[in-house]
Amino acid sequence: MKVDSRSPAVVGRQARLELDFGCRNGRTVLTHGYAEPPLRIGPTFELDAAIYVILVCTGPGVFAGDSLHQRISVASGARAVVVSQSALQIHPSRDSSPAIVRHEYQVEEDGELHCHWDPVVPFKRARLAQSFDLRLAAGSRVYWSDGLMSGRVGRGECWQFDFIDHELRLVAGGALQYLERCRIVPGEGRQRCRWIAGDGDYMGTAIVYHEASSVDTAEQLHRDLARVERLTAAVDLADTRLIVGRFLTADGVAFARGRTLFRQRVLDAVFDSPELVGRR
Repeated sequence: MKVDSRSPAVVGRQARLELDFGCRNGRTVLTHGYAEPPLRIGPTFELDAAIYVILVCTGPGVFAGDSLHQRISVASGARAVVVSQSALQIHPSRDSSPAIVRHEYQVEEDGELHCHWDPVVPFKRARLAQSFDLRLAAGSRVYWSDGLMSGRVGRGECWQFDFIDHELRLVAGGALQYLERCRIVPGEGRQRCRWIAGDGDYMGTAIVYHEASSVDTAEQLHRDLARVERLTAAVDLADTRLIVGRFLTADGVAFARGRTLFRQRVLDAVFDSPELVGRR
């Protein structure tokens, strides 16, 4: 059993969350769960043979100097669906320190993990360094979807954060399969370039790693997303088992519709598990 050894001065500023999923008698169970405030493990539900978990940040968001570390592992035979309760807000920095958010995921052979995250929302003068490290066995299965907003778009606060360092790394079977790395500095004025964000304020990535991934599925997903109004999206089969989708739009409704459509199509055509859409 883990013990919270943090000093009172860093409670709420430094926190870790750990989830281990295993398979018991054909059912997925949470074999280990640990969370330090403001991180919290929310409600859990059973979805067929999968377990559905909602993760919560009980604080007002993340501030400069905060360091949050999240680790999730899925054992062989286990199926887990993990979602966020709401968007993660990144508050202004009063010095040069960024907020640090690190995620680590490990999925064993025949393990299955679905992660669907609400967008990150950086406020004016916010600084963020975030990284996502996915380590997958060659025979595992994964669905991933994340998002980033340019700011509090509804208030007209777009592209006013100081910077965001972002890295999404997927290693499968010991080999690097996908790497997404960027540093966004709005003060340099390059984000509105056509080949970067253009007029977009909502962007995200969707990843499918599954033995049923195919060129036909990727092409059909690409055609389906092309029919979503005001959404720019592209889908491709990046490797034998790997489908990657990218989303960009100035419209939050179109962004949500595109991500929802992608998820529903993938659960039907690839995972053959439409029930894993779940609820919140």
